[in-house]
Amino acid sequence: MTQPTDIRRALALLAPARPFRVLDGCCCIGGGSEGYRRAFGSDVHITGVDKEAQPDYCGDAFHQGDAIEFIRAHGHEFDFIHISPPCQGEGAPTKGTNKARNAAIGRTYPRLIGPARQALEATGRPYVIENVAGSEVRKDIRLCGEQFGLAVLMHRYFELGGWTTAQPAHPRHRGRVRGYRHGQYFDGPYVAAYGKGGGKATVDEIRAAKGIDWSTDHLKLREALPPAYTEWIGRAYLATLAPALEVAA
Repeated sequence: MTQPTDIRRALALLAPARPFRVLDGCCCIGGGSEGYRRAFGSDVHITGVDKEAQPDYCGDAFHQGDAIEFIRAHGHEFDFIHISPPCQGEGAPTKGTNKARNAAIGRTYPRLIGPARQALEATGRPYVIENVAGSEVRKDIRLCGEQFGLAVLMHRYFELGGWTTAQPAHPRHRGRVRGYRHGQYFDGPYVAAYGKGGGKATVDEIRAAKGIDWSTDHLKLREALPPAYTEWIGRAYLATLAPALEVAA
């Protein structure tokens, strides 16, 4: 585990005489931002970008607008960039079984991972792209709530640009997600932090399950990353700087 002293040394090496600047694209209420704050400590400044207003955003600065366009224009000004493109067009339901149905009713979803990757690579900065199973994101890292003792599973995949780290062990799930399946109720240690009805999680349950205490917006809570995920990502990134810290010591 990276210690506070090591964090300060690492950030001073990367961004001397100023805060370490993190950009969180498609930030929602800032679940990812909060995780990076926990990882990088007090010497960090986090800017969130989202196409929708986010009054509950918890970072240091917020810009409402297109995240990819913002990265193209300003990404080079940051030390580390994260983006979580909207996943509605990326998962299996929209690309597979429901593709024809969506086409028939004129429903389309943006496919933003390719353009995001192109914009990120042009900055020359280390980056992370997060998305769901079935998306085009490269599956460098998979994280699950069970790895952090959370009461939500929420498998997510992370593409790492300009750096790499090893996949952590994925412990066996302790049981089922609580709720109704085909009219039958199942109990279990995890809450369903998506949708409404059918035993889905309440606001208070999602807040507790994800470790998010600064919002009561049910939809935004459902969309938000648990901060534990990006805290792990941020600490893993800091760990890659160990050789440089030894040279600088």
